[in-house]
Amino acid sequence: MEKQNFTVMTEFILMGITDRPELQVPLFGLFLIIYLISLLGNLGMILLTMVDSRLKTPMYFFLKHLAITDLGYSTAVGPKMLENFVVTQNTISYYLCAVQLACFLLFITCELFILSAMSYDRFVAICNPLLYPAIMSQKTCWFLVAIPYLYGLFLSLIITLKIFTSSFCGYNVINHFFCDCIPLIPLLCSNTHDLELIILIFAIFDLISSLLVVLVSYLLILIAILRMNSAEGRHKAFATCGSHLTVVIVFYGTLISMYLQPNYSHSFDTNKLASIFYTMIIPMLNPLIYSLRNKDVKDAGQRIWRKMCKI
Repeated sequence: MEKQNFTVMTEFILMGITDRPELQVPLFGLFLIIYLISLLGNLGMILLTMVDSRLKTPMYFFLKHLAITDLGYSTAVGPKMLENFVVTQNTISYYLCAVQLACFLLFITCELFILSAMSYDRFVAICNPLLYPAIMSQKTCWFLVAIPYLYGLFLSLIITLKIFTSSFCGYNVINHFFCDCIPLIPLLCSNTHDLELIILIFAIFDLISSLLVVLVSYLLILIAILRMNSAEGRHKAFATCGSHLTVVIVFYGTLISMYLQPNYSHSFDTNKLASIFYTMIIPMLNPLIYSLRNKDVKDAGQRIWRKMCKI
């Protein structure tokens, strides 16, 4: 049965992370620092890979696009979330809410499959080093990032249009800190079964398929590492893969807890906590874990800094 008394919606109210006044200023400061680190780290990675000729390899090509997606969805969410800490009532217009949802879905979906492409790239580099230049050609690399962008755009348009061409009942309070599909569904008047099924199918396909590629790639990499004769080489490879897998597990774990749990078990407080991890914490950690701990990136940064100092 469809809900009745729908109305024309012009804006929404975002409830934010917390309604406790004493936490507003400390949380604003904390998340401002997190967002700025994410912004500077990802912008730095993008610029370094664009200007330094030694970072023109497939690995850094994928790292650049990982930084672009991190920057995309964290910026779609972060500034509006920070605004919520300093205004009395945080409103977002109907159309801006739709844009925020579309941008978030586009970049978060791209990130899933770019992580898969990165893990496949590392698998080929470690397990088939002689064939690496032929397998990971420039054409292949562009194909592995173009498909996620096109697919992410398709998915974001499908879900955003499905939600924002439906009827809202007049209750315009979103129990979240940004416009995501899960907290928007309870505000719809029309029957949401088809929409929920579409979101679930896409979520299962995106999360499981991309995670499977990551896990299989790292499993094969692990087997190759264990066969290494050098203890130092094994230790270095384990340390690198361990840090990568930690970030991947947190990223996928929070997304799975958000999108693959039954509707009746959704707790909005739990959802907010999970959302903080994949919208703010992960985009901050990725440039630190994947890039800035890397010797090649450090050397590139030092070369660029020396050139700037000479100007």
